[in-house]
This record gives sequence, structure tokens and C-alpha cells, in this order.
Amino acid sequence: MTSPIQPSEPRQETEVDDEVDFTLIELLFFAYRDFTSDPDAILASYGFGRAHHRVLHFVNRRPGLTVAELLEVLSITKQSLARVLKQLVDTGHIVQVQGPRDRRQRELYPTKKGRALALALALPQSRRIHAALDEAGIEDRAALERFLRAMVNPELRTQLDRRSSKATREQGEEE
Repeated sequence: MTSPIQPSEPRQETEVDDEVDFTLIELLFFAYRDFTSDPDAILASYGFGRAHHRVLHFVNRRPGLTVAELLEVLSITKQSLARVLKQLVDTGHIVQVQGPRDRRQRELYPTKKGRALALALALPQSRRIHAALDEAGIEDRAALERFLRAMVNPELRTQLDRRSSKATREQGEEE
């Protein structure tokens, strides 16, 4: 017969504990919970979840993104994406278009309905970010962007660069 698991003794501080920034880790967990809470409520009314939000966000921000590129950005399997993408297409939020150079490629575009939902999901998040920056007295937005960028694995930062360069090109075309 095995004995029940005993509660651990109060821990002594160790070198490992000093290396782990539990405070910032917990703040990131709580911030993410609340950052996603407003969109979660909106998504629930559609019968959608966070996976739908991520797909819709990136398709809206990068119209013409291929399914392969979206899989790479989201780091998910084809099977995981297929169900979510089908729902977004069936509900009229995203359209798939055959690639102009390769008929096997499928480019993804938000519909007017999709853009409206993406904006409805992004607005409360944007308001939360701006309110937090104001409350914290952070005026150096560039420093915050550098910090968040540095949190992304170095080998995956090219995904950020592709977005930035595409957004920069589009702004140049509009001017």
C-alpha cells in the first residue's frame, strides 16, 4: 500500500528560484487572460473560439495569405486549420481564391463581414492596450515593440518582418 502524497515542505530559496521570474510570468498569464476576454465573449456569440480569432486576424491583416503561409504563422497542423477555416468560409467571413501562379495554392481574403468581425475583436484589445500604456505611464511605444519582438523566437521573427514590409509597401501605395 502506498502512502498518500504529503504536502511539500516550505521551500528554501535556491539558485533556480532566483533565475525564474515568476512575477513577470504570472503577469503575462493574467494579462493574456484579460487581453483575450473581450474577444472571447464576442466569439462565443458566433460559436467561434480563439483559433477562429487568430485565423481571422492574420487573414484580415495579410489579405492574400496562402493556406501554407497561415499554417506557418500559426504553427498548427493542416487538420487543425481545416475545421476552423471551413467554418469561417461557410459563414462568409473568409473567401478562398485559387492562386494566380499555382492553382494548387489557395489564397485567403476576408470578406466585408470578416473585416467587420476582425475589427470588432481588435477594438477592445486595442483599447485595453492603450489604457494600460496610459495607466503605466509608458510613452516609449517603440521600446515596448522591441520587447515584444524580442519575445518571439529569433528564427521566426522573419514572419514579423514580412508583415512589416507588406504594411509599409501598402502604405506607400496609398500615399
